Amino acid sequence: MVSQITRGIKISVLTSFEGTYFKNYKIHFAFSYVITIENHSKDSVQLISRHWEIFDSLNEIEIVDGEGVIGKKPVLKPGELHTYSSGCLLSSPYGAMKGYFNMINFTSTKNFKVIVPTFRLCAPFALN
Repeated sequence: MVSQITRGIKISVLTSFEGTYFKNYKIHFAFSYVITIENHSKDSVQLISRHWEIFDSLNEIEIVDGEGVIGKKPVLKPGELHTYSSGCLLSSPYGAMKGYFNMINFTSTKNFKVIVPTFRLCAPFALN
């Protein structure tokens, strides 16, 4: 698990290899990740959008931007947390993801970025 705190918001990520499958005569490697967002600040905040950079050892970096996370824009009061699961497909057994969440602080009404630390995506058989 990797974790990082930005402006009182702690992001923790746990990853898992889910297996391989063939699609369009090509092998794909499926990974899941669980992200926990904890509000250690004194202000209520809301996650507005996300930005991902997905590194695949056999492909170029894929950039993904979107609103919320899995269709939600969670509001976190001080001391609260939000956990969600998602996943990605790679064309290789090794890669990584990193990014950030755009959030708004309800007290200051200012937007800010919360860093999601780089987390590895690695099939167990690829480790040596």
